[in-house]
Amino acid sequence: MEPLQLCILWYIVFVFSVVLHEYAHAFVGYLYGDHTAAHHGLATLNPVPHIQRSPVGMIVVPLLSFVGAGWMIGWASTPYDPYWSRAHPKQAAMMSLAGPAANLALIVLAGLLIHLGIAAGLFCPPEKLGFTTVVEANADGFPMGLAVLVSILFTLNLVLLVFNLIPVPPLDGMAIGEFVFKGEMLYKYRQLMSHPTLRMFGILIAWMVMGRIFGPIHLLALNALYFVRGISYG
Repeated sequence: MEPLQLCILWYIVFVFSVVLHEYAHAFVGYLYGDHTAAHHGLATLNPVPHIQRSPVGMIVVPLLSFVGAGWMIGWASTPYDPYWSRAHPKQAAMMSLAGPAANLALIVLAGLLIHLGIAAGLFCPPEKLGFTTVVEANADGFPMGLAVLVSILFTLNLVLLVFNLIPVPPLDGMAIGEFVFKGEMLYKYRQLMSHPTLRMFGILIAWMVMGRIFGPIHLLALNALYFVRGISYG
């Protein structure tokens, strides 16, 4: 596949996945009483408001990461009411975790499409795994483009899921503690998550952790995907 075609496929999947992630935040927040995102016009699947709010994370960084590494990463953001968040910590945690839940749903969708494609004779399990070769096509043309598309859908959403669930601020994973800890432990956890140093270096810490854990998680996810077919990768 030509680099420009691959870039277009990556960007389509990137925008769709990130916008759905942010929409899930906004939707759950709205359900629990925080209408901030809706008031800013961001409780929508229309990508334009999200791109306008975060042009660097939605345009510049994805394109630079594709040129430099061959795959895309970036970000968007959903505004929320900090006063509402402090008054309703459990609901705020549900709002935070809604984004990764949307990415998990897209991983499942990609997996279903992969198995349907294999059953229809369009796809086959890959000989060599990669970000764009979670599945391979049995023919060139449309089947190949579709195989690359669903491979990117699977891999990119796994990246977004794993990265966002790392429990450091400002990532969504910091909300996990609201359901794990109670009493004094929860109080100490909230203090830790609000510590200025951790908030300042949270993304850097997350990238360091991601570099160590994503490879094994990616392999585990692919083996889970093909488990029903008796195929495993080492």
